[in-house]
Parts: sequence; C-alpha cells; structure tokens
Amino acid sequence: MRRRNFITLLGSAAAAWPLAARAQQAMPVIGFLSIEPLETSRDQVTAFRRGLSEAGYVEGQNVTIEYRWAEGQADRLPAMAADLVRRRVAVIATLANVAAVVAKAATTTIPIVFGIGGDPVKLGLVASLNQPGVNITGASFLSSAVMAKMLEILHDAAPNTAVIAALVNPTNPQAEADTREALEAARVLALQVHVLNARNKSDIDAAFITLVQRHAGALLIEGDGLFVTRMKQLVVLTARHAIPAIYQGRDFPDAGGLLSYGASRADALRIAGVYTGRILKGEKPADLPVQQSTKVELILNLATARALGLTIPPTLLARADEVIE
Repeated sequence: MRRRNFITLLGSAAAAWPLAARAQQAMPVIGFLSIEPLETSRDQVTAFRRGLSEAGYVEGQNVTIEYRWAEGQADRLPAMAADLVRRRVAVIATLANVAAVVAKAATTTIPIVFGIGGDPVKLGLVASLNQPGVNITGASFLSSAVMAKMLEILHDAAPNTAVIAALVNPTNPQAEADTREALEAARVLALQVHVLNARNKSDIDAAFITLVQRHAGALLIEGDGLFVTRMKQLVVLTARHAIPAIYQGRDFPDAGGLLSYGASRADALRIAGVYTGRILKGEKPADLPVQQSTKVELILNLATARALGLTIPPTLLARADEVIE
C-alpha cells in the first residue's frame, strides 16, 4: 500500500514538474538597459513598474526583468545590449538617449521601448512620432528643449553673473543640440557662456578648474546620464567653489543642489512601462505612437541659496513647484 502511494506521488510530481517548468519558461523577460546606476534610478524604475502594472504585469509574478546598469560608462552599453539580444528577451526598455541609440543598433527584431530626454526623431530612433518604425517606440520628456529656460532661471537666481559655464557630455547624442540652444539663449540674454565638455569623473574635476580660471559665476548642467551618476561629485564641487548651478532632475536639489528644471522623467517612464506591457500582450511597436510628457518641474533648495549668499526673487519663488527649506 505504501509502495503504491509512493509510486502515485512520484508520478504526480513527475507530471507536475514539466508543467511548472513550462509556466516558468513562459514568463516573459524584459531587458532593462540604463547608463545610470541603480541608486540614482530607483524612482525611474518605480515609475516603469507602475506603468507595467497598469498594463497588467507585476515583476516576479507574471514578468521577469533583467537589469543592466552601465554605471555612467557609455562604452559598456553595446556589450550589455548584445547580451540582452543573445538572451532573446521579449522587450528591451531603455533609459537615456545613448542607451536607446545603442539598443536600436543591437537589434531590428526585438521590440524596444524608450523613456528618454531627447528628440527621438532627431536622434534617428524613429521615423516620426506617429509612425515610429518597425521595432521601436516609447516616450520622450524632451530635456534638450528646456536648456534655454534653464539658463533664464539661473540668470534670475544669480542676476549679477555675466559669465556662465555650461557642462555638456559630448558623447550624448543630444549634446550638439543642447550646446546650440544654450548659446542662443545666452545671446538673447546678453550673457557669455563657456561650454565645458566632460566624458567621465576626471573630466568633471578638470571642468571645474577651467570654470574657475574663466571666472564663470554660475553653471548650467546638461541633462545627461553621466551627470546623474556623478550627482554627489557635482553638488560637492559647486558648494566648494560657491557656484550657483541648475540641473535637470529633482534629485539634485534633494542632494543639496541649488535648482533643477525639467520635464518629469518619472511620467515618461510610466508611459514606457505601459507600452512595454501592451507589447507583451501582442501589440506592435509600429502601432504605438511616441508619446511626449509635457509635465515640467522647477525645484529650488532655499537652504543652498542662503549658503551661496543669494537672495531669490519672489517671482522665482512663486514659480517653483517645490521649495526645499
């Protein structure tokens, strides 16, 4: 009797094991490619997962996510993208302009969904916003379109500064457009702008030496993944040199930076999560038009302003979406 029960149980387990294995294998896998490290991307990942859940997918329950963090090193992205392609993930989701460009170069068959700050048409990612292409779509928060506004806000915060530095990563596909926009805005405001390039941590240190040598009184920082990964370094350097600076991304004022202005990355990544879920359900990227997030935020750290000896105009305070005391 015992032997018969044991054989029955063994047979049931043998039958159940392939079913469980097939269920596990059937769970789709998303490849998540980012130039930034995890510690500076938690809010974005949370927003992406929120969008996925809106589409009916929860990580660990009915979808798996393979994360690849380039830690601010763009040269690591091609190998990471190639690895995701070899693993035959169902969708590749990307953060940042350069990650999206690399993903597109890696595959023409695996669907790609981006949440980026550049113009996807100018970057060559899509043919048009309404008809993106064969295997790629997503959402844009158009960080490059705010460079002029950032310079204007910085000038309002530090009106006695006539010479301003602009920190740009030349490896960013949007760098040329960002630089052009900053220079044009400076011409309109009758300001002198020195463009400083930085590709890595050492370049950032060197840029601040040049900034001091050129007597720049304020700093405009491009919205780039490298600068997000070096947030602490930038905030420390601007404090050390008593330089008013404006950044893209609210994490900077939270960390002690003076100002941030830009579109909401979280909103764009929530949309990217929704699109990823819809693609997993069978929709094609070519049928999903690129969406543009229009929500922008101005965040001001008043404690940092006081430390810099700045008196923030009431008009600028009134415009701020959030003031950190």
